[in-house]
Parts: sequence; C-alpha cells; structure tokens
Amino acid sequence: MKAVWNGVVVAESDDTVVVEGNHYFPESALHRDYFTFSNHKTTCAWKGQASYLSLLVHGEMNTDAAWFYADPKPEAEEIKGRVAFWKGVKVTP
Repeated sequence: MKAVWNGVVVAESDDTVVVEGNHYFPESALHRDYFTFSNHKTTCAWKGQASYLSLLVHGEMNTDAAWFYADPKPEAEEIKGRVAFWKGVKVTP
C-alpha cells in the first residue's frame, strides 16, 4: 500500500492493518522528511487518545493529515506503532 499526497509517496508498506476502513502503516514505513509535528489530539471511545502529524510536501502544509495512537486501549493494540491518513491523502495498492 502507498499513501500519496501532493504527488509524493509519504508512506509505503505491504504490512498495513485495516481498522474502520483506514489502513494503518507501520511507523517505519513513513518517509519522515515529509512529516512535521502537530499538537492536535482527539479521543476515540474504544481506541484511546489519538495524536496527529502534519505533512509538508513541496512547500504545502496538510495540517493533521496523519494520526496514531501512542498508547491505544487493549482492544486496539493491533494499531500500536502505526499511522493512518486522511485529509486528501490517497491510500492505494
């Protein structure tokens, strides 16, 4: 699977976990040069607290375009150490 935004592959892996229709990529699959800090957080009732990352590609910022659960609840343990995408990031085979 590939995660592409603004014409650039920002993550690529054959090992994704699908939860609620979202592909969670291993952290090691991220092309870190395109990721930047975000202090945004949300809470999911069954997964726990999500933290976000923003993308910076070709001088364009996609704020909070990726999220992860640093310490997911036990029911969501399979996504620990993994990152998912939204906000126009295309995930394709």
